[in-house]
Amino acid sequence: QVQLVESGGGLVQAGGSLRLSCAASARTRTFSRYAMGWFRQAPGKDREFVAAISWSGGSTFYADSVKGRFTISRDNAKRTVYLQMNSLKPDDTAVYFCAADDRSGTPTSRGGYNYWGQGTQVTVSS
Repeated sequence: QVQLVESGGGLVQAGGSLRLSCAASARTRTFSRYAMGWFRQAPGKDREFVAAISWSGGSTFYADSVKGRFTISRDNAKRTVYLQMNSLKPDDTAVYFCAADDRSGTPTSRGGYNYWGQGTQVTVSS
């Protein structure tokens, strides 16, 4: 079992930056076995994949809509995963969720994750 708590959301102007953090309650050795992902959900839309990182941090994956603007990273010693978001656009406005999976691979779909945080709101004004 692992609990995930996101932070770092807020209101930012278009073109600005935010860094989201996701802290896990798992032990360090346990956290290092989890693949981690970020998803987002805008009002009236389905939850969509944003980025994912393998347990070692050696592999990362991004949705086309954020590639080149967002960077996912992790610090296993701190049991934390980050999402650096640059060049933000109004279309990036959503609730951002952190997710963890301890089964296999590095999922890029919602169904591939078995643990979820409560989400943090990101609002980008034009």
